[in-house]
Amino acid sequence: MPATDTTQHARCPLDGQSATVVGGGFGGLAAACHLAADGAEVRLLEQHDRLGGVAGRIETDGFRIDTGPSWYLMPGAFERFFGHFDREPSAFYDLERLDPHYRVFWKDGDRVDVPDDPEAVAELFERYEPGAGNAFRAYLDSAEHAYEVGVDEFVYEDRSRVRDCLDPRLLRAVRGLTLLSSMDEYVADYFENPKLRQLVQYTLVFLGGAPHNTPAIYTLMSHVDFNLGVYHPTGGIASVVDGVAELARDLGVDIETGTPVSGLDPADNAITVSTDAGTHRADTVVANAAPAHVDRDLLPDGVAEYGDDYWSDRTYAPSAFMLYLGVEGDVEPLYHHTLVLPTDWDDHFRQIFETPAWPDDPAYYINVPSSTDPTMAPDGHEAVVVLVPIAPGLDDGPAVRETFREQVLNDIATHTGVDLRDRIVLERTACVSEFGQRFGAPQGTALGLAHTLSQTGPLRPSIRSSVSDSLFYAGSYTSPGIGVPMCLTSGEHAAAAVRADATGGLFSGR
Repeated sequence: MPATDTTQHARCPLDGQSATVVGGGFGGLAAACHLAADGAEVRLLEQHDRLGGVAGRIETDGFRIDTGPSWYLMPGAFERFFGHFDREPSAFYDLERLDPHYRVFWKDGDRVDVPDDPEAVAELFERYEPGAGNAFRAYLDSAEHAYEVGVDEFVYEDRSRVRDCLDPRLLRAVRGLTLLSSMDEYVADYFENPKLRQLVQYTLVFLGGAPHNTPAIYTLMSHVDFNLGVYHPTGGIASVVDGVAELARDLGVDIETGTPVSGLDPADNAITVSTDAGTHRADTVVANAAPAHVDRDLLPDGVAEYGDDYWSDRTYAPSAFMLYLGVEGDVEPLYHHTLVLPTDWDDHFRQIFETPAWPDDPAYYINVPSSTDPTMAPDGHEAVVVLVPIAPGLDDGPAVRETFREQVLNDIATHTGVDLRDRIVLERTACVSEFGQRFGAPQGTALGLAHTLSQTGPLRPSIRSSVSDSLFYAGSYTSPGIGVPMCLTSGEHAAAAVRADATGGLFSGR
């Protein structure tokens, strides 16, 4: 092939092909952008009226409240995503770096602010335990190395198949990393004080795991937290959704909201996509939906990606009891990101992963974005989100939810000194049922598959379908995993796999 033809092929390897993306979460939007940039004619079908999937927004009476993720972490991942299309995040939304990163209330009356300065954090650790400052510095060095290897080799590099890990370069890169022990075991080698252990492990909740079941490689999250910083996009994470959607439209993606997909029928090197409006054929489908939902509800009878036994044996990330509140007056000393923790959180994790039950003494997160961003609430009010991780699959009928609501609001008043109950002017809730019904999430998980050792990297469901060469997956259930940066990258990997197949492997990267 002449050089000029090769160059053109590299620019638009999917010219003349049609692609349908099912689901407008971050993974689906990212996949749509990459596919469109490669020349495909892309339709994105989103069942709800808003894009973003779980990253939605309540917008009413002057309040703008994120319903899903609210932490903007790994800023380089967003720069990398937009950079693929010669854009920058600042073209779509503004960022503010938070200092402190977050405030912690322990239920024994102790309270700390975690500053935006690793050296100040080391000094904080030293006040709790002699020698812990230097231990923190050493721990953070190991976390940085884990991040460099983990992100470069397992996130940005697609290793969604076991064979992708049989790479001598990878084996050299992971040398010296603790891969098989749990986070709990690894952190115990650095710190004795249980509060310090919590400060370096709380980010595991973002991965849907617990200290006892998450591999030590995820120390990388401490580098994300303490070194890379915590940010807030003006308007919340939903503004990032808006930005990615704007980019997708600029690239020519046809986005249709309020369009649920009812069937995917693979045949003749294409897939017939069924909606209420009719059917159409697509050369490629990228499903940004729970693969279990695709298995059970969208593929034809007798055709299954994995099957019910597989899904019943998975370890799911927690569900969540969510309160979305508009509150009159100020809510100090609650901060933009606030954690309320028992000094011993093991019982709460047991009630999520081992003996599922509503937590007796919950650890939870409170988000007050309006304390930083006045666009999130009307004057004289605050937007407040309360998230309590709970076991997936719990019975969450009205009576038990009302009882737990009272328990949580009372707990907030007791341990932070902020009584919200008589000042709530807007209230919405979400729990197991909503995550299951609205998003087809197995057992009503709020996040996807937990990052246990047996569900990490190539051991997660593949981005490639086993039932059709025309079907691919993106989102938190596949690799690289849970979190907005991971989902953006999963869309990139899905599109790269489509590109590689279309070109016989000639062009698998951008």
